Amino acid sequence: MFLLPGLAAIGASFGWATGIVLAQRPARLLGAFEFTRIQLIACSAILAVICALVGYWPSVAWDHWPAFAASSCFGIILGNLAMIECLRRGGPRRTELLLSLKAPIVGVMAFVWLNEIPTATDILGAVITLSGVTLAVFFGDNEASESDATSGSLAMIVGLGVLATAFQGFGFLVMKPAMQAGTEPLAASAIRLLGAAFLISLVALWPAKAFKSQSALTPRLLGQTILPGFIGYGISSSLLLYAFANFEAGIAAVLGSLSPILILPILWLKEGLIPRPAALIGAVLAVLGTSVIVWF
Repeated sequence: MFLLPGLAAIGASFGWATGIVLAQRPARLLGAFEFTRIQLIACSAILAVICALVGYWPSVAWDHWPAFAASSCFGIILGNLAMIECLRRGGPRRTELLLSLKAPIVGVMAFVWLNEIPTATDILGAVITLSGVTLAVFFGDNEASESDATSGSLAMIVGLGVLATAFQGFGFLVMKPAMQAGTEPLAASAIRLLGAAFLISLVALWPAKAFKSQSALTPRLLGQTILPGFIGYGISSSLLLYAFANFEAGIAAVLGSLSPILILPILWLKEGLIPRPAALIGAVLAVLGTSVIVWF
């Protein structure tokens, strides 16, 4: 029973790590807003068709529409915009590491809003995760690496990463009642994406320079933009949902949180540069801290 669900969860981590590496170039060319807009429209359409084909729409608890709206606005739109801008400025390795802060940040939110008191192991895991992220982000730079090149201050990059993680964490947390009411996870994802695609398309009608593409959208660039979104929203999310459905959730969550480690060999193969020891140690600590939070 372990083999297929375990491989699915690891495949999800590998998919997210691959997707964020593939997203760096088109995100830098198009800008955070246009890149996010194209991905949301394309991926929401794909998920909507899949949900229609498998018959997931009747499961949606529509009385929780405020949660869907809040999740779309904050978790998808604001969270993705901050994440893509962090990716453009700081590269995929730093972005994945900063996103690994989701477990401790969501834990704080659950304590504030849901009165869920963290255990000693939760606090220990948060400290380990924070230590790993700090080590890798501030001391793991490889100046010869194109992906590690920064644009802007490191403080801005860290701020964007923390904002992205907080918005995305809130987007998932606010959906908890709707999921407990029986909404299929894939249908919930499709609704969140459809709502976000609609809202960002409305915003795009405002003729502001920040909302315009920074490069001409060629068919090749369009494909390079949609591909990482489909890998993340479609393939990786589906693999992790399968793992959660067929295996212990704690172990599946750990195996699905290996992106900070898996992204290092991907960048190694892509650029031929060996990651610095601080980056390796920090990535391992980030995943270890997340494991402590979700497993114990």
